Amino acid sequence: MPNTSIQTTISPYTQKPLLTRPLLSEQELENVIGESVKAQKAWRKVSLDDRLDIADKWTTEFEKLTDLMAEDISSQMGRPISSCKGEISGTLYRARHLMKIAKDCLKPVPQDKPGSGNFDMSIVREPLGVVAAITPWNFPFLTMINSVLPSILSGNSVIIKPAPQTPVPAERLLSTFISAGLPQNVIQVIHLSQEMTLQKFVTDPRIDFVCFTGSVVGGRAVQEAASRGQGFKGIGLELGGKDPAYVREDADVAYTAENLVDGAMFNSGQSCCAVERIYVHSSIYDEFVKKFVEVAKQYKLGDPSLPETTLGPVVSPASASRIRKQVNDAVAAGAELVLAESEFAEAKEGTSMVGPQVLVNVTHEMEIMMEETFGPVVGIMKVESDEEALGLMNDSPYGLTASIWTSPSNPESINAFNHFVEDLECGMVYLNRADAPEPALPWTGVKNSGRGITLSTLGYDQLTRAKGVCRRLP
Repeated sequence: MPNTSIQTTISPYTQKPLLTRPLLSEQELENVIGESVKAQKAWRKVSLDDRLDIADKWTTEFEKLTDLMAEDISSQMGRPISSCKGEISGTLYRARHLMKIAKDCLKPVPQDKPGSGNFDMSIVREPLGVVAAITPWNFPFLTMINSVLPSILSGNSVIIKPAPQTPVPAERLLSTFISAGLPQNVIQVIHLSQEMTLQKFVTDPRIDFVCFTGSVVGGRAVQEAASRGQGFKGIGLELGGKDPAYVREDADVAYTAENLVDGAMFNSGQSCCAVERIYVHSSIYDEFVKKFVEVAKQYKLGDPSLPETTLGPVVSPASASRIRKQVNDAVAAGAELVLAESEFAEAKEGTSMVGPQVLVNVTHEMEIMMEETFGPVVGIMKVESDEEALGLMNDSPYGLTASIWTSPSNPESINAFNHFVEDLECGMVYLNRADAPEPALPWTGVKNSGRGITLSTLGYDQLTRAKGVCRRLP
């Protein structure tokens, strides 16, 4: 019988065990939450200047481990080693912006007196208390920093429950914060079974807010669990996507194809904001598809530890099987593969090695255009107008990001883009860019892509509560 108190991480590439971690018992979890409550009561009294000083020291400690953390990412979730250092630098980029804006986001805001009387009024921001961060495996450091850093800068304590696939990144984050001088138990890392997470962790009344990043199914389960606990705790859900791109007739075909291939294939397509469906104006459709396939063919699928590899495995054989089923079902319904897995020798049925695949003759009756794929696969449809493209882009249960590709020097094209900004049902709209969250902008979704906000000034609002202060003056 397998030991249910042990969590095992399996290599996506070799399918062999990589490492194990003990799972907490109910009593151990009880103690962790209790220590987090005590730590937060002291931490909230530490000045913001001192918190920022620790965060600044943390950036130095974190950056020292860049090579080691890149290896962690590559071995545990399968990304090519050549692409992993970018996540470390991206994490620091986000962190430095969140640190830069912290004072403005957390300072008291004076309010004008609406009526007569001599009053001084302001709105202050207070920490929520204990924040639970349930983090995913696909971008372990980037997704953690979104919630963990603004949480502690706001005066909260944080308990991180990382995905079983990537336990080490959370432990590295914690160790570097401790090296930077963060007091004990302000951040803790725990490993829990799914049952314990939903029945004991999320429901605990001492948990004041839950940040969850993951699947729609997982998000629903966390939301339902949170609602069963005492009180009315807050919850932020960063969930899936089926992100569309629209290529207008005046787009630069070569530039657009190159960038959309990257948006669709990077990290083997395992990104909530990966480009998963593309709509192309009929006047440039054939040219675009040809160029897109030409660029996608250049990927080198293989061992993620090798520097020449540019595409690694998906996270598991089960994920690969689900991806292949979507593709096969689409082909059976009339879609055509213009780039098939047969172009990539390493791609094999029954393994997690999935090659880039491009489909045309797709429709919205096919799952490949409606449900998240989370793999290196994209469908491309021909459209005749902006109106048709807009309707198709919004015809989705998801609403995370969308991108428009057109001439930035053409005033009519910019007007068209502005109409898309107004009418697209999503949390982020890009012009001639995709799959690139910016820390100055809110990261949020609509429909099945979730609720709540991270990053930007608005991310601090989610992790604090407002308190009004009114003083009657002499």
